[in-house]
Amino acid sequence: MRKIFFSLLVLILLSIPIFAYFLPAGLWSLLITLPVAFIGLRDVFQDTQAIRKNFPVIGNFRYLFEEIRPEINQYFVESNTDGRPFSREQRSIVYQRAKKQIDSIPFGTQQNVYADGYEYLTHSIYPTHVDPKGLRVTIGSDLCTQPYSASIFNISAMSYGALSQSAVLALNGGAKDGGFAHNTGEGGLSPYHLKPGGDIIWQIGTGYFGCRDSDGHFDSELFKTNSSKEQVKMIELKISQGAKPGHGGILPAKKVSHEISLIRNVPMGKDVLSPPGHSAFHDPDSMMQFIQKLRFLSNGKPIGIKLCLGYHREFDDLVASMLKLKLYPDYIAVDGAEGGTGAAPLEFTNYMGTPGKDALIYVVNKLKAAGLKDKIKVVSTGKITTAFDVVRLLCLGADATYAARSMLLALGCIQALRCNTNQCPTGIATQDGALMKGLHVGSKRERVKNFHNETIKVVAEMLGAMGLKSHLELNRSHLIKRVLDSDLKSYADLNA
Repeated sequence: MRKIFFSLLVLILLSIPIFAYFLPAGLWSLLITLPVAFIGLRDVFQDTQAIRKNFPVIGNFRYLFEEIRPEINQYFVESNTDGRPFSREQRSIVYQRAKKQIDSIPFGTQQNVYADGYEYLTHSIYPTHVDPKGLRVTIGSDLCTQPYSASIFNISAMSYGALSQSAVLALNGGAKDGGFAHNTGEGGLSPYHLKPGGDIIWQIGTGYFGCRDSDGHFDSELFKTNSSKEQVKMIELKISQGAKPGHGGILPAKKVSHEISLIRNVPMGKDVLSPPGHSAFHDPDSMMQFIQKLRFLSNGKPIGIKLCLGYHREFDDLVASMLKLKLYPDYIAVDGAEGGTGAAPLEFTNYMGTPGKDALIYVVNKLKAAGLKDKIKVVSTGKITTAFDVVRLLCLGADATYAARSMLLALGCIQALRCNTNQCPTGIATQDGALMKGLHVGSKRERVKNFHNETIKVVAEMLGAMGLKSHLELNRSHLIKRVLDSDLKSYADLNA
């Protein structure tokens, strides 16, 4: 499409003097062609909007429609925890905060407060002031010697390869500027994660990318080398993810560049299919021992596990092993079935895994019953776009949160749903160099920082309205749910 446009643009420019010579009336074409040519050239040389840069002239229609769409009552964001793409309203709130635009609305709530399932927070007639800078949590058990002070709102796992180098640079740069953490995803530790200097959570999946030998097994020495890097603050062992639990990661062959093949130690020209399970351990005891091995090799950095809750008995077995061996992770990242991905079978995304809220409640309850909750922090995710989404998860027992898709929206994602085709029009989920050039790292880095900071600021304001001094005071009694249209219950009562 871009090649066709540029060809037409050149043809139009060359035809102007010809028409003017043979047909004086053709000069009237200048009224159309010159403005179009000017707009096209302006789009090509600007750096703030990827769609306009990658698709000159026609890309402007997207922003025109954005300007004339129904506003006011469309800006409200209904908390959405299902697996569908974000709504226009959800995208609006992210874009506005990323761009530091006005995100308030007139006329009051747009929700049906009497609908079954409606949730809200309790508030106080004695509000307080909460400093957004204090909304952090220390992750690191007594087995850890290098605990990490994390923001309660961080970038969830998205791999280089699935994302472009420009996207990774912008995300990590935003994390650096905003003082929060960036999870690498299972695709390995790339130079683009390290260059900006943002705090990194290095995720290790079943493919062991970044610490993998030639046979695809875990390489202790390579892990030791990469985990010792200063930017790596925590290591996360991925057991499963919500979008495709029990299914290995997928990177289509068309996205496997020479550089990615070197980073991951995989061949070019083939889909990169991670195994469904790990080869480094085979049961709860060996998993806990492997976690301790990672902690030792990384000189005491926090080690976490990421999982989508499946059979409850299997998580119960993990907890029992922790108690028996007195070995445990420093944190558990709970991913829900509504989690996103760039590529997965439809049946896995729709019908496998426990929804995030239910999984979070079960994991937290089990850890508390075992006396491990004070040692093991819990990180939760689930289509976070607003401060309420963050506070809701903290009420249910999470210590911190992850966001993926909303961070991509802050980068400029328009949900074209072409993540698995290498044709992402915004240059985010592609390895196409021409498309990547449309994503200007500096401006998008700023937007990622803004989205995080503005969201955290509203979290602090909500805590103040609740009469609290800290997010550490949140509990399930603060979150109320309408049940069966007629009854209101706090989550403390619902999960008693």
